[in-house]
Amino acid sequence: MKKIIIAFVLSTSVLALFACNNSKNESEEILASTKMGAITKEELYEEMKEAIGDDVFENLLLKKAIENEYKISDSEIDEAIEKQKAQYGDEKNFELYLEQNKISNDFFEKQIAFSLLQKKMIASLDEVTDEQIKAEYENMKKEIHAHHILVEDKKTAEEVIGKLKNDGNFEELAKEYSIEPVAQKSGGDLGWFSPGKMVQSFDDVAFSLPENEISEPVQSSFGYHVIKVVESREKELEETLEELQPEIENKLKEKLFNAKLLTLLKNAEIEIKDDSFKKVLDAYPLESKE
Repeated sequence: MKKIIIAFVLSTSVLALFACNNSKNESEEILASTKMGAITKEELYEEMKEAIGDDVFENLLLKKAIENEYKISDSEIDEAIEKQKAQYGDEKNFELYLEQNKISNDFFEKQIAFSLLQKKMIASLDEVTDEQIKAEYENMKKEIHAHHILVEDKKTAEEVIGKLKNDGNFEELAKEYSIEPVAQKSGGDLGWFSPGKMVQSFDDVAFSLPENEISEPVQSSFGYHVIKVVESREKELEETLEELQPEIENKLKEKLFNAKLLTLLKNAEIEIKDDSFKKVLDAYPLESKE
């Protein structure tokens, strides 16, 4: 299942999508003429929007959410820009770098500024402790055998839970309700799996759920899950704690990062006006779909 991992650095081709001023007069500006007709800014915008618009829009929303809490001064930006430019030796080499990578000086400076915002956000996260690393290592020894029913909205998930609590058969309800294609054969059986194999919100609930209890609705980018753990067991790990420590630490930092990012997105009070972008934040469990 997809995890929440964002790519902060926008590609140079992507930036052009929102470089276009979308006012009526500007959008009608002709960029090129051909025997078959003109190419306008609006036409370019629509083509790029269809091809890469979701990724760009998602990144811009994330950027706005981070800017809502973290601030950087002009002097911090100027200092960081000068440090970056110094790596290229002189102005001529720096201009050559921009030319070879097909980016403008303005775009370069925006990337530097956003990099500083990222660093401030990361610096604000809690430290990962040795105790947390040890606890995660022990958790990695656990395997569970779980079933789930995946539905589109919270209301349907609650309806399924109500039927399960009234002695409904999990397998039959999975075949009736689940929007997961394989559920018709599996009855929602996910088999055995270890932590990290499922999306984080699913993992968090499944590995804390007592055997044979039914979860509350669990939101993910796929919809809403109703989870039941039927068995659990311990397994031996081939690697020692010391060998896995860097991997575990990075995993825990990623969880802290994602949790903070969700908080920032919620605090930003985002309202998407363009229906074509309504689903770009579906991977982030920001609110319930009733």
